Amino acid sequence: MMNLSRSVALISLFLLPLLSFSFSVDNPTDRRVLVLLDDLSLKSSHSIFFNTLKSRGFDLDFKLAEDSKLALQRYGQYLYDGLIIFAPSTERLGGSLDSKSIADFVDSGRDLILSADTSASDLIRGIATECGVDFDEDSSAMVIDHTSFSVSDVDGGHTLIAADDLVKSDVILGKTKIEAPVLFRGVAHSLNPTNNLVLKVLSASPSAYSANPSSKLSSPPQLTGSAISLVSVMQARNNARVVISGSLQLFSDRLIRSGVQKAGSPNQYEKSGNEQFVTELSKWVFHERGHLKAGSLVHHRVGETDEPAIYRIKDDLEFSVEIYEWSGKSWEPYVANDVQVQFYMMSPYVLKTLSTDKKGLFYTSFKVPDVYGVFQFKVEYEKLGYSTLSLSKQIPVRPYRHNEYERFIPTAYPYYGACFTTMAGFFVFSFVYLYHK
Repeated sequence: MMNLSRSVALISLFLLPLLSFSFSVDNPTDRRVLVLLDDLSLKSSHSIFFNTLKSRGFDLDFKLAEDSKLALQRYGQYLYDGLIIFAPSTERLGGSLDSKSIADFVDSGRDLILSADTSASDLIRGIATECGVDFDEDSSAMVIDHTSFSVSDVDGGHTLIAADDLVKSDVILGKTKIEAPVLFRGVAHSLNPTNNLVLKVLSASPSAYSANPSSKLSSPPQLTGSAISLVSVMQARNNARVVISGSLQLFSDRLIRSGVQKAGSPNQYEKSGNEQFVTELSKWVFHERGHLKAGSLVHHRVGETDEPAIYRIKDDLEFSVEIYEWSGKSWEPYVANDVQVQFYMMSPYVLKTLSTDKKGLFYTSFKVPDVYGVFQFKVEYEKLGYSTLSLSKQIPVRPYRHNEYERFIPTAYPYYGACFTTMAGFFVFSFVYLYHK
């Protein structure tokens, strides 16, 4: 019996690293996701969203947020590659989970979907703050809009928003336009102005404001207009991605199946844009789209193929790099006209926009500047919605050796002429001086 237990433990230790490293640059899908719920009934009330994830190959592990056995890592290795928190009212997470462990989870390069509502606890608000998002301090406040509400808002409080102010980014929300408005009922949040990594994906209209719908306004609301973000995303510097929603109902089957008509608009839609919105957003947050990888930097002198150990000033060189984008199933050539390379020493001496063969290869050629020292080839690519690329390769540049200079420099001909003219003049002067009577 002891031998059996020992064998099981050894097998577990062997398989654990395989699970923890299931996400990689070369295999962005087939990952395991932990789903934390307030109530297991959310599995059925939000089944459409969860089923879209399962159909794309994700292994969802559903747990109650207060489960005492919760753990994101074991023996120093992460058990999951993604985390979904649909437990807005949870005051304390179970097991070893807390706000710090979730922040460490994101810092390790893994992804997070966080959803809140009017019952959002301090824990949920704190996690959002760590990601650059601040929910309305008034816990009873909701987003209210008296002009951009859904006509099906039967309670008359105009808290069921028909939002259509979406971020204009095909990589985040897909190339197919979301025609129907997105139904939203929840709390407002704003973006931390000091955090340039967070972005509004779904914004409120200029007529919206955040307040308690069951009481009269005694003072102007703190959050108003398009400063209100309904759904935001953040891509960290390590390419970890986070989605923060102020509405848990946004992902629910009820709002996904619901028809929608925006107040004041004649257009009626049999189905809201929620399903398309949350599906496309989940593809982005879990790196099924907008995920780039780059091959090694290649450089050599013009007419050569081998990479030199050192360049000489004024050498003509060729530079290339391969960049591919994950399509959800395979790596496809990335096509863009804004990838640049820097030839860098303290500051860029050369900045060139790379040409592309539309097969993933980006290339250019240039002349080494007339400055010697230790340079770097640097490709730093940042584009809205795409993972950041940062590549560099160091190379020294030397001056001409003494025997590599031209024997006669054309630009020095005036000086040569001046020298011989002076010599001739001195000869004439000496002759005249010596033989003049």
